[in-house]
Order: sequence, then C-alpha cells, then structure tokens
Amino acid sequence: MNIRRLKIGHFWLLTPGPAVASMVATLALLSTAHAELVFKDDSGHEVRLKGPAKRIITLAPHATEMLYAAGAGDRLIGTVEYSDYPPAAKKVPRVGSYDRFDLEAISALKPDLIIAWETGNPAAPVEKLKALGLTVYASQPNRMEDVAGQLERLGQLAGTEPVANQAAERFRQRLAGLRAGNAGKPKVRVFYQIWTPPLMTVGGPQIITSAIELCGGENVFGNLKQMSPTISVEAVLEANPEVIVATGMGDGRPEWLNDWNKWTRMTAVRRGNLFHINPDIMQRHTPRILDGAAQLCADLDIARSRRPTGERPK
Repeated sequence: MNIRRLKIGHFWLLTPGPAVASMVATLALLSTAHAELVFKDDSGHEVRLKGPAKRIITLAPHATEMLYAAGAGDRLIGTVEYSDYPPAAKKVPRVGSYDRFDLEAISALKPDLIIAWETGNPAAPVEKLKALGLTVYASQPNRMEDVAGQLERLGQLAGTEPVANQAAERFRQRLAGLRAGNAGKPKVRVFYQIWTPPLMTVGGPQIITSAIELCGGENVFGNLKQMSPTISVEAVLEANPEVIVATGMGDGRPEWLNDWNKWTRMTAVRRGNLFHINPDIMQRHTPRILDGAAQLCADLDIARSRRPTGERPK
C-alpha cells in the first residue's frame, strides 16, 4: 500500500498515497449513495430522500394519524384541519385544509417530506409543491390490507421501522381475526351513504368497499369505478339494499338517515336495518378502520338475524 508520512508540529501522521485516497473517496461516495432512500409512492411516482425524513407535513387527517401510528409523530411540523387524532396532533401548526392548503406556509416550514392524499388533495397545488423542489409522497391505501403496508413504508421514510413494523403486524393479526370470524357468512347487500345532498356513496376502489366485503357484505354500488360517486334516490331504490349504513360528520346519527323511512318497500327500511358509524373510524385509512369494520360486521350480523325464518341466504 502506498503510505506517505506527514509531519504536523511534533507529530508524524501516516497518510494514504493518491491511489488509496482515490479508493477511500470512492467508497465514501458509494456509502452516501447507499444511504439515499428511493421509493415508489401509491401514484407510481419515484420519491427520493437523502435520509430518513425529520421534518414532515401531512395534507390529510388520515396521513397524520398514520404518521403517529408509525412512531413518527414527533417529526410532524405541519398538517391540515381535522387532523385531530391522536390528541397530540391537535397542537401541530395548520397549513390549511386538505382541499385548500397554503403553499407559502408549507414552503416556509422547510419540510423534507410532504405526505399527500392522492385522490383527496387537488392535483394542481400538489404539483406546484413539487415544482418548488419539495419532496411529495402520495398516499392512497385502497384495500384493508394496504394499511399495514403504509405503516411499514412510513416507518422507512421516517426511520422508525421498529415501531411501524410492530403496528403493521398488530393490524394484520386483527384483520386476519375479523376475516376468519366472518368467513362463510351469508351475503348482505349494503348501501353505504357518505353524504346528502348530493347523495354520495362509495365505489369499488374505495377502502370502505373492502371493509364491507370483509364483513361478508356486498356493496350495491361496488361496480362503480369512482371513489365517491354521486347517485340518485331512484338508483338506491332499484338496488333495494338489505342494509343502509350512513356516516355524516361525527359520532351523532345524521338526521337524513331517517329520511329513508318513507320508502317502506325497501328491504333495509322494512327490517329496520338503518345503521350509523362514526366516519373517523370508517373513512380514514388508518389502523382505527378495524374498529369501524368490527362495528360494521356486527351491524350486518344484526341484519342477518332479522331475516324472516326460512329465507334463503343470498
């Protein structure tokens, strides 16, 4: 090996010659390159980070909740309205709402990662964030099992893999238990109502459709390709669901759920199968969706118990 001696004051240091120095520099560059994180987000775009993110902004309540679940809540420096779970999230500075966020406020916080909601955030301002040189990761878990994968990915992005991986495993275990407990049950035709007016439901790609199927249900509008399609009352009457599940704005039962009672020929009305679930545990792509799914499964069991004696299961 080519070693040179270098005198500094009263000391001699052994230093590598040019060839060895070049090799050391090359190894340093390889090490730096290896440290870079490269991922594909849920939209298929490549996301690069020089290392685990330390300053993160979330543009949707579910992304905020997921970040805490993945053990990276202390890295959150900004979020949007309605990011209220866990309680610590309420103290995080706001940068607007999920559909109207402040680009200047976001840029001023100097995030090294922004977690966006692919189908919830408007595309144009998200593209402007990218144009400003900010790193954006699009999140969109559409199936129940995708939540566990999202937890693991957030753990990788933030460098909190041990916590995130444990949370993912707990989710998978509980999901498997719900799936096993509802396997083989008679199908229940379900209309899931998000809002009115306009009258909105969930389509096939929506994670709520995945939850309905987990419980042995069938989304009567599962053939629609939109995430949250607008439909007509006539379409619901024609579908004749056995169960209507509504969410609304919070834990209180929405008044408009009772509006269906005037359609007495509909099976769901005739049997009293009008149910309400808090949207926070049903419409957010987070571990708490299993709480919503458990309630949904229990509601469908009630509907099965109300079938006339001798009715042939569908």
